[in-house]
Amino acid sequence: MRRVGKLLVAAFILTLGVAIAIGAVGFFNARADADALIARADALIAQGRDGEALGATRLAMLIRVQDPGFADHNGLDLWTPGAGITTITQSLAKRVAFDDFQPGIAKLRQTTYAMGLETRLSKTQILALWLDTVEMGRGPDGWITGFFAASEAIFGAPPDQISEAEFLHLIAVLIAPGRYDLMGEDPALDARVARIERLIAGTCTPQGNGDVRLDGCA
Repeated sequence: MRRVGKLLVAAFILTLGVAIAIGAVGFFNARADADALIARADALIAQGRDGEALGATRLAMLIRVQDPGFADHNGLDLWTPGAGITTITQSLAKRVAFDDFQPGIAKLRQTTYAMGLETRLSKTQILALWLDTVEMGRGPDGWITGFFAASEAIFGAPPDQISEAEFLHLIAVLIAPGRYDLMGEDPALDARVARIERLIAGTCTPQGNGDVRLDGCA
């Protein structure tokens, strides 16, 4: 029995050590990648394809739905209602740090990579990269990557020039781009937009951090 206890302790220590090592690798990988990512982000900002280009009101709508604690967190947010377990920075990390992200232990590296990004990139730069890389679902010519690209392909104009309803539909697909249809009628997508409208109007509150589907606004 004592031997079993020692083996369990040893296994725990080994597991903890591996987790710490993986986490450290993610953090320092992000810092090593930062210069290239900063240059890429600054180019997007110069092209007017960043958060500010959405306009202050629409940017606030996007952040309110997608990552309400974005301005204040360090890449991780486990407390803000409606935030979920994946911040904008973590979402970006998933796309720039992994060739083929698989859930599990990779989530730890994703999180520490995001925290590393937060030490080198500004929020403006992080958001510009996220907007450029986010998955948006199917468009007229196939799968679309990028918030601005989706707006232009589906609605024929950049996101600051489309209607508010169209803009909210772009936000709504972010949670599950493969499930919703921006190209035609989609009652499920319309229902999510209605929840987002109530959230933005301040007439409802998400049911805790994990309520990314906005059941509190149903």
